[in-house]
Amino acid sequence: MNEMKAINVKRMNEIISDFLNHSSFFNGLNEDELMIVSEHINLIEIDPGKILFKEGDKGDCLYFIVDGELDVIKESVSGRAVGIDHVKINTLSKGRSIGEMSIIDKIPRSATVKARTKASLVTLTLSGFDSICKNYPKIGIKIMKEIARLLSMNMRKTSSRLADYMLAIS
Repeated sequence: MNEMKAINVKRMNEIISDFLNHSSFFNGLNEDELMIVSEHINLIEIDPGKILFKEGDKGDCLYFIVDGELDVIKESVSGRAVGIDHVKINTLSKGRSIGEMSIIDKIPRSATVKARTKASLVTLTLSGFDSICKNYPKIGIKIMKEIARLLSMNMRKTSSRLADYMLAIS
């Protein structure tokens, strides 16, 4: 994670404000609640080819893609026999999030995420989320519902892809 760069404070505040006001993830929050959330998030940039995090790393942050593209890469144990040790399973772009599970279960990262292009990301750390939940439980509940919605949506997509895959091999 040392491949990321901090952003100039004025630019960071403008980008974060714009992101919060236009992100569907935070649609359920009013202006005062958005101000509180803005105090608990940061903005980072990552250059093309750099790793955001690796499969197996400690998960302690949720990322929202403000700009750019990220590849999600999964290790392939069975593929090693034929010289393939990883598989790109998805490319994520503006408006998408990554790392939702780490805010919930504190289990190591399930995949590697690498910048395909230069990317700007808004981050909500586990400690930031915990602070919101402790000091502003109503906001924490709204965020938790949104995380649950994202995880549910991702599970439905994965189930559909698995069904298509199973149909193709049967």
